[in-house]
Amino acid sequence: MNVIIDYKVGNLHNLKNALDFSSVENRLVSVADDIRKADRILLPGVGAFAPAMEQLRKSGMLEVLQEKVEAGTPLLGICVGAQLLMDQSEEDGTHAGLGWIPGKVKRFKHQLKIPQMGWNQVSQQKEDPLFQEVADEMHFYFVHSYHLLAENSEHVLGLSSYGYDFTSVVRKDNLWGVQFHPEKSQNAGLQLLKNFCTLT
Repeated sequence: MNVIIDYKVGNLHNLKNALDFSSVENRLVSVADDIRKADRILLPGVGAFAPAMEQLRKSGMLEVLQEKVEAGTPLLGICVGAQLLMDQSEEDGTHAGLGWIPGKVKRFKHQLKIPQMGWNQVSQQKEDPLFQEVADEMHFYFVHSYHLLAENSEHVLGLSSYGYDFTSVVRKDNLWGVQFHPEKSQNAGLQLLKNFCTLT
């Protein structure tokens, strides 16, 4: 079963609709017991980092999420959900993240319009099951002012450019994170979600 974590942050229904459209079995969950049955976990998120982290803590699901991640259950973080996987964010001060992937979340520092809103390419840095049947340099839909900065290059799966190159896809073991919104990224995004949701 693919579960979407409902911790009252983000538009979960776009993600659920995208999976339903692709005939991928999925379920919104908001209690810890339901996560225990998950084969794969999707952690979405929009808005600011600190309130999202606080909502996740308040949800009562964080402990079992940690258990599932340590047991090797695949997890995909989306947008702010991906940022939460990192050690910390500098959004509105310094805030601790989950610390599951070494790195930080940094604000764009350039003269271009912030937030980045719209389509941007993802340059695949290595082969990965997440990219199966997704062509290199495909466009995905982004809305963000802060971006991932992975500590180790081995964890960088995808790069995009907005003023400068930044990490747009990360992976460490059974954890993946994408800075863009695959559920709003048409066929490429649907394929990427389907790839994650059929991992063995």
